[in-house]
Amino acid sequence: MLALLLTACAEGGGTGTTPAPVPEAVALPEAEDALVLQVEQTGGFVTPEMLAGRLPIVSVYGDGRVVTQGPVIAIYPAPAWPNVQVQQADRSTVQELAERALAAGVDETADLGSPPLADAPSTRFTLVTEDGPITREVYALQEGVGAGGLTAEQEAARAELRELLDELTDLSTTLGRDDAPTSYQPAAVAALARPWSAPADGTAQPELAWPGPALPGEPIAPGVTCVTASGEQARALADAAQDATTLTPWVGADGARWSITFRPLLPEESGCADLTG
Repeated sequence: MLALLLTACAEGGGTGTTPAPVPEAVALPEAEDALVLQVEQTGGFVTPEMLAGRLPIVSVYGDGRVVTQGPVIAIYPAPAWPNVQVQQADRSTVQELAERALAAGVDETADLGSPPLADAPSTRFTLVTEDGPITREVYALQEGVGAGGLTAEQEAARAELRELLDELTDLSTTLGRDDAPTSYQPAAVAALARPWSAPADGTAQPELAWPGPALPGEPIAPGVTCVTASGEQARALADAAQDATTLTPWVGADGARWSITFRPLLPEESGCADLTG
């Protein structure tokens, strides 16, 4: 009997290893329209209005909406209205993406290092569960590839996060779906304003009458103010911006001219204060 028991032990576990634990499913927030997963850039050497007006790279919501930055047309001056797109998935897809984020190490805390680069942005990953948000931020995630100054473990952890970002920004390939994104229609729009000045290269742009809330609005960054429009006024701003560029002078009711950066608000955002976090 003893010999039989020893033989059984040798056959069942003679390698001395134990099976890897099966990861628990991520418990999503109860509200179906809640933010579940978001990737955004922070910092970097950019202007104050670019910092305040920068959109997250991708935002995934419990009801299956996935909001992303669309391709930017390569013309000068650039269109005034940003290309924000939305795709519709289902709850099981959201669950899968949340678990992919967990597998990529979004909940880990090991040091990711800092490549020897100056003024690069950081990439912030946020996973929201029923227990609250989990955040991991990494400096120069894309820019630091091949720059050195990292250990093998840090390189491997960064590669996992880059792969996650690639998967989130190419959902059609990741999920094997053919759903084409559509234009995101925001319920509210923030307009970041600064006094207009003529472009240094002399590029001439026709003036447009400002159809939104009275400018300048509330200070949001050095030299930059902000107003918010919702409902019909938000749609009027979006329509007017289709004929404008980033260099367009917007003329207020008092005759003052302004440069405007349009920032469509995401479902979890309600006003200018949400752009300074």
